[in-house]
Amino acid sequence: MKIQFYKYQGTGNDFVLIDNRNAAFERSNTNLVKKMCDRRFGIGADGLMLLQNRPGYDFEMVYYNSDGNESSMCGNGGRCLVAFAHFLGIITGKAHFIASDGEHFAFIANNIVRLKMNDVKGIEMGDGFDFLNTGSPHYIKYVDAVRDIDVYNEGKKIRYNERFKEFGTNVNFVQVEGDSIIVRTYERGVEGETYSCGTGVTAAVLSYAQKKGGMKECKVKTLGGDLQVSFNPNGNGTYTDIWLEGPASLVFEGVFEI
Repeated sequence: MKIQFYKYQGTGNDFVLIDNRNAAFERSNTNLVKKMCDRRFGIGADGLMLLQNRPGYDFEMVYYNSDGNESSMCGNGGRCLVAFAHFLGIITGKAHFIASDGEHFAFIANNIVRLKMNDVKGIEMGDGFDFLNTGSPHYIKYVDAVRDIDVYNEGKKIRYNERFKEFGTNVNFVQVEGDSIIVRTYERGVEGETYSCGTGVTAAVLSYAQKKGGMKECKVKTLGGDLQVSFNPNGNGTYTDIWLEGPASLVFEGVFEI
């Protein structure tokens, strides 16, 4: 069996994408997903996505982490899938699609994708951390020197602590730098640091906005490049009209044979 695939990346967050409008790829084949994402014995990626038909929408997004398990919303993945749909000719300048966390809208021009995220209806302000859900759960910890953080080991401690070990959480280490922030993320499912995390960047910006106030947008630096998040603050930790914006591009395409 041969599987046509496309490798995309959004600020270094990389994905295997498959046009599954013919439903040839079995959605339950998690072992195959894990094998394709393996960086030594497969294609190599942080995750895999299926682009599928869904009545009433331009397409459906089905997202898997690199461990092979179907997972919650991925912001950079969503941006890459919009770019893929544009490449396939399914959309032109805008998209309306459905994902695990509901419907999304997006715009694309010159390889820049602007993706509408779900509203956030509350931020937990903990003892030394913030916690919120932006389509996926995110733990936010502020540090003074984010470039020096051991993201793998420090993130793993939090992801597997008593509170989070059953379902997991993504862990974001955030440093404020002028009017922008720097974010490094340990992702559950990948079980390590990724070069960028779209839902994590979104969560970090809203956490920062909650602390600083008076903001409606923020630029973010990640290991893989720059992103921007804009939003409307509605008080009490509620945010609407949230948009994640940044580049998404094709790396290569090929055929995976099993």
